[in-house]
Amino acid sequence: MSVVKIKRLRAGVALPRYESDGAAGMDLRAFVKSGSFELQVLERRLVPTGLALEIPPGYEIQIRPRSGLALKHGVSMVNAPGTIDSDYRGEIGVILINMGNAPYTVQHGARIAQMVLAPVTRCTWQEVEELATSDRGANGFGSTGG
Repeated sequence: MSVVKIKRLRAGVALPRYESDGAAGMDLRAFVKSGSFELQVLERRLVPTGLALEIPPGYEIQIRPRSGLALKHGVSMVNAPGTIDSDYRGEIGVILINMGNAPYTVQHGARIAQMVLAPVTRCTWQEVEELATSDRGANGFGSTGG
């Protein structure tokens, strides 16, 4: 199990935790100083969490939408999944968007996203004149069926 250092930037911030034994991600909660705000239809807003991390080199934290929010309210993330790099030390924020049919109230402490620790593989480029052929070739979007 990997260790990630975490810092509460404000008093009363709940630490993320796995909600079940088989959960891949930990839920992130909104830190809303005023208690709540309304996210209007098609509005996007950066929602603070009150947390900062020190992620080990060779890892990232992926921030992903919560499926329940998306299904029930049409609330998701603009940049899903978001990436928190190992050298970032600022507050974790979640860019929510309301794609539903009605305003959605984001309450202080509400679960708004989930985060997953993932290994990062880095590469170097090898520039070539030709690429190896494949059955698919250069056929793009939708070319594999469906």
